[in-house]
Amino acid sequence: MKSKILLIGIDGLNLDTALENAPVLAALKEKGFFTTITIEPPTWSGPSWSTLLTGSTHEQHGVTDNSFTGHKLLHRPDLLSLAFYQDQNTTTFAAAGWPPLVDPIGHGPVIHERREQAKALRHRVLVRDGETYGYTQVDAEIAAAANYAISNHGPDVSFIYFCGVDEAGHAFGSIGEHYKGAIARIDAYLDTLLQAVHARASADEPWLVVVTTDHGHIDEGGHGGDSARERASFVVAHGVGRENPQWPQEFEPHQLVSLLLAERA
Repeated sequence: MKSKILLIGIDGLNLDTALENAPVLAALKEKGFFTTITIEPPTWSGPSWSTLLTGSTHEQHGVTDNSFTGHKLLHRPDLLSLAFYQDQNTTTFAAAGWPPLVDPIGHGPVIHERREQAKALRHRVLVRDGETYGYTQVDAEIAAAANYAISNHGPDVSFIYFCGVDEAGHAFGSIGEHYKGAIARIDAYLDTLLQAVHARASADEPWLVVVTTDHGHIDEGGHGGDSARERASFVVAHGVGRENPQWPQEFEPHQLVSLLLAERA
């Protein structure tokens, strides 16, 4: 039985701080598969998410910073596209407030547009602009749209992205109440999405919920360097209506896509 995949990306999340302020994520870690992964520098969102979503190294996808100048993403299909090419009955959904991830009018996108599948309602993408309108508002819209999509459509493979934690880290640092408050807010969204999955999941419709981040933050806020704090990431994967995945305890960030695709084989 193929599992439905829900990949949730929380940008700029320091896991140690999250475990103290995100009880839903902490519980998911305890009952799911968990491992740490180490991000290849430079630890910017552009190259990091390109690696995590396409299964490519920095050299392969050509994204070296957040300008996406000289990228090779057209030749590096994303997880959703790869799942569709693997089985053309696959339905996919993506929702993000950072435009380069999903907006075809811009620097990327990392998630391919796939117009033919979009017209056939097999590929749905929600684009918002948190850079303009702020991620507190935009993350709430992303969460609501994702909850609707999961509850009403049950896409086979989804990517949902939240950036409010990263925004707070840049503005206020990663050890204060603003950063912790942003973590708690997105943890509540995670809870809503998990409830939607649990309402659908069964032995006949198994789900795999996966949470990861693209980099961490130094205490004063910021990233991009090669410190252990900035390179720190993790993968939590919890089966609903199925067992947790039997993944190796050590793997590289670019190997996540192949592990997820194997759950659809």
